Amino acid sequence: MSSTVDEAVAALRSGTVAIVPTDTVYGLAADPDSKDAVRELSRLKRRDETQPIALVAAGLDVLLERIPELRGRAERIAHALLPGPYTLVLPNPAGRYAWLAGSRPGTIGVRIPELAGSGRELLERVGAIAATSANLTGAADPRTLAEVPEELCAAAAALLDGGPLPGTPSTVLDFTGAEPLALREGAAPVADALRIVARLL
Repeated sequence: MSSTVDEAVAALRSGTVAIVPTDTVYGLAADPDSKDAVRELSRLKRRDETQPIALVAAGLDVLLERIPELRGRAERIAHALLPGPYTLVLPNPAGRYAWLAGSRPGTIGVRIPELAGSGRELLERVGAIAATSANLTGAADPRTLAEVPEELCAAAAALLDGGPLPGTPSTVLDFTGAEPLALREGAAPVADALRIVARLL
């Protein structure tokens, strides 16, 4: 049985986990300010804590409020590609949200999804979430709420239904080095993103 946006907001603010729709796949979400809640995401997914988890923000302004060190080069890259189906790994010199960074504390993965409906309302109300795909490690990414593993649904305090989603996870690009690095080809072509960013750098 699905939850209301109010229930999903309450779940996140109380430090528990929620299943939420994104612009790509269903996500397992938590309050990014709660280290314990973020660690619960990894535990539920049976995922090593050295693996990073993305900070998903409602907009670039929210992202910059939370990580002001992104201003400059990283901000220009984010502005060019987001909102959209990308996860950008950017320098994080202040080590903010270290519990999201996994084994790379000087970096952070960020997303600003292009959302509608309940997913958009949720994200606008909470500002940002820590999120990873709502699957068990190595399993298929869920396109519908019904495809989310039963054990994750049972562990979540709220299940927000956003209808069928595209089903392909975000494209992951690393901009922490001298040259951009494609870590995962996903919902958007890597070549398109690199072409856009090449005009900025």
